[in-house]
Amino acid sequence: MPAELPTFEFAFPGPLRDRLVAAVLDGSKTTTTGLLQDYELDGEPLPVVGARAAVVDSAGRRVAVIELTEVRICRLGDVDLDHARNEGEGHDSVAAWRAGHEEYWHGADYRGWLGDPNFSVDDDTPAVLERFRLVEAI
Repeated sequence: MPAELPTFEFAFPGPLRDRLVAAVLDGSKTTTTGLLQDYELDGEPLPVVGARAAVVDSAGRRVAVIELTEVRICRLGDVDLDHARNEGEGHDSVAAWRAGHEEYWHGADYRGWLGDPNFSVDDDTPAVLERFRLVEAI
C-alpha cells in the first residue's frame, strides 16, 4: 500500500470503528456520513470523487484502500434510505440511521473533540455524504 495515501478513519478508535471497518472489509459498508463542519474545523478540503485513501483500524493499522465514487452535501433531513442502508450498520429506515448517528454526534467523544458539551444536530445541519468502493483489503 503506498505510504503517501491519506488515511481514512471511521469514527473514533474503539468498538464502533472496529465494526465499521469490518463492514467495509466484508463489503456491506459502501457509504459514510460526516458533518460539513468537521472539514471546516480541521481545515481539510472536501473529499473529491476518485480520491483514494487507506482505511485504518483502531490500532492505526492500514487495512484497506477505498476510492470515493460519489460525494454530495445535503441537509441531514434530506439523507435518503439508500445512503442509510449502505452505511452497513443494519439500519432499515432513515429514522433508525438518524438515531444512530445522533447518538454518535451527541456522544461524549464527538462533543469532547468539538469542545462543545451541548452540541446537537437538526434537519438543517449540513452533511457530507460519501460513497466508496473497496479497492483492496490488506
